[in-house]
Amino acid sequence: MTTQPAPSQSRTDMGAVLSWSLYDWAAQPFFTLITTFIFAPYFASALASSPEEGQTLWAFATATAGLCIAITAPILGSIADATGRRKLWIFVFSFPFVLCCWAFWYAAPGAPHAIAIALVAFTIGTLSIEVATVFNNAMMPSLVPRKHLGTLSSFGWGIGYVSGLVTLLFTLGFFAANPDTGKTLLGMEPVFGLEAASREGDRIVGPFSAVWYVLFVLPMFFLVPDSPARARIGPAIREGLSSLKESLSQARSNKNIFLFLIANLSLKDGLVALFAFGGIYSEGQLGWTTIEIGIFGILLTITGTLGLILGGPMDDRFGAKPVLIFSLIVLIICSVGMISVDETTVFFVIKVQAAPEGAMFASLPEQIFITLGGLIGAVSGPLQASCRSLLVRLAPHAHMTQYFGLLALSGKVTSFLGPLAVGIVTALTASQRAGMSVIIVFFAFALFLLMLVRENRSPETET
Repeated sequence: MTTQPAPSQSRTDMGAVLSWSLYDWAAQPFFTLITTFIFAPYFASALASSPEEGQTLWAFATATAGLCIAITAPILGSIADATGRRKLWIFVFSFPFVLCCWAFWYAAPGAPHAIAIALVAFTIGTLSIEVATVFNNAMMPSLVPRKHLGTLSSFGWGIGYVSGLVTLLFTLGFFAANPDTGKTLLGMEPVFGLEAASREGDRIVGPFSAVWYVLFVLPMFFLVPDSPARARIGPAIREGLSSLKESLSQARSNKNIFLFLIANLSLKDGLVALFAFGGIYSEGQLGWTTIEIGIFGILLTITGTLGLILGGPMDDRFGAKPVLIFSLIVLIICSVGMISVDETTVFFVIKVQAAPEGAMFASLPEQIFITLGGLIGAVSGPLQASCRSLLVRLAPHAHMTQYFGLLALSGKVTSFLGPLAVGIVTALTASQRAGMSVIIVFFAFALFLLMLVRENRSPETET
């Protein structure tokens, strides 16, 4: 893990670009398999006493991780800018991440402290991978010319989406079995003798994500150049904290960056809630099993990848802001549509026939839900990719890691609000549909603020 001078922005080292992108490939199974489509619904249905309790506990874990990230990410980012090292910090935070992924295996139904194991592993694992991602993002400007940052960002997200798709297909085909039939999506017994009754196929996604990360993060460590070391850790801490204070002051005085960070705060709160509870919501409202939720996740991953293929060039051609605005409008419309359906209802009031017993995706509500979910998947990738490319265009280059820390801060400092709002409204109304409806407010507020941001389309960002 050597330190080398950063490559010139006038040329592109494709080996370094591909190796950098493999970080997203390595990390994505945690978000696809654990956070959204496999382990989270398993937690709500098999560990918690009810879907409502599972949703509440998962919300508290998400909020705790968000607060920890809010505190640590910008401080560590400012220190990394002072020392000039990024890969070292990714290496440090990879250790607890891998250990936490492995711990999910031990959160078995009926096992002592299973709920605590799952929640602690999820909280610390989320903190570790999100902080490591701050440093990975901050290497972007040294990899490609500034005019190609949108494509680079979308390419990284796209690689991650493909990774999520591959690992989800593998999990459904070989690991996760239907508890009633004991068969996987391929109609076979789970590999390695995994027992369907104890949901081992759902729990194995933790160790699987750990092994996947270790294998595919290595090229980034060996082939992506890091900035040269500039200062020792002691002076760097003092300089970093001082620089962070200055950046916070500059962010407040820079209307563009301030508005963008607040907009990012709101849209990330909505996305956190949407991704954290999407699988739980479909299980509760439509009665889907792990396999059905997983197939839905495959669809979202495919449409998300297609969206990123279009989103990167659109970002480079028209700018990140138009991509963000369009994506948010689609998110709002589709979110309204998705909460309007349940097993026997579409568009809130129209009653329809429920799906025949044993038929997969046979009812009109399920088909509408899947269609709207596919559209959400198509815009969610470009939305997040363009957030990071817009920040690169707005932030001073000399403090890029620090501003990515502020981006993480804005995305996490109130990230408990989305899940907490979902939990409170669900508890007050005893309705998962009502609880999920609050995410629309977060998306609408983000859209309003982004309309006020002026994107810098010049070759270099002002300092």
